[in-house]
Amino acid sequence: MELWVEKYRPQVLEDYVGNEVIKNKIADYLKEGSIQNLLFHGVAGTGKTTLAKLIAKNLNCDLLYLNASDERGIDTIRDKIIPFASTMGFKDIKIIILDEADYLTPQAQATLRNTMETFSRSTRFILTCNYLERIISPLQSRCQTFEITPPSKTEVIEHVSNITAEEKLFDVEIEDVQKVVNTHYPDIRKIINTIQGSIVDGYVKIDDNSLKNTQLGDKIVEALEKKLNLSVMRQMLASSGAREFDGLFKVLYDNINKFTSREGEAILIIAKYQYEYTFVLEKEICIAAMLNKLLELC
Repeated sequence: MELWVEKYRPQVLEDYVGNEVIKNKIADYLKEGSIQNLLFHGVAGTGKTTLAKLIAKNLNCDLLYLNASDERGIDTIRDKIIPFASTMGFKDIKIIILDEADYLTPQAQATLRNTMETFSRSTRFILTCNYLERIISPLQSRCQTFEITPPSKTEVIEHVSNITAEEKLFDVEIEDVQKVVNTHYPDIRKIINTIQGSIVDGYVKIDDNSLKNTQLGDKIVEALEKKLNLSVMRQMLASSGAREFDGLFKVLYDNINKFTSREGEAILIIAKYQYEYTFVLEKEICIAAMLNKLLELC
């Protein structure tokens, strides 16, 4: 079965949901047939990659797409990006999409900065990231930066309802769609995948596993406040069903006063593990290690 997030990925700018001001700006670029280097940032699942691919699709360009979470070292710049940018193109312009560019190492980002300048006459870069602060300032200054904000819940519900209608599903209850949206918003990708994964014999059947409480951060803060042991919090992580915990760092930072009086030490711990989180494969282990250190301050 084809994934809906790909099947219903917008192919024209008019079908892109939300961010009307940015859409209008991109429309002007496409009309002119030329763009600046672009940097899209915002929370996961809100359409950064979709918008980047839309731009490339609607320009007469040679395209190189790379996911920086898989290829984040300086060798990627030297072995893939520079050869692509330096060879003769067959179309008006070359576009390089670097998805999840915040995973690039600082050394790779520094090399990319020089690469952007060297090939500025023939090549444009589109970077996407969840965390703008992980992109070095010289790279940010070479790009026009846009924050991609999630569309409203109403727009998301309408979008999902259009998909289920197109798929000719039976008796889809709007209340079920609302429950999924309320649970996983603003991650539109997660919402669509959850609905698709809930299809049984042509009907959408939402079960409790699809509606796991996403307020994991609040639960962890409460557990630290109560000085619950690490085993309890590890079970919370496992039971949440989450595979990514990016948002947990900000929740802990915002609520430090609730679980410790040693704010400075807690901030250093959170910052340390937020940095390490970018490079580890097993995210849950990294989070558990951080919680173990924070417990010492409670």
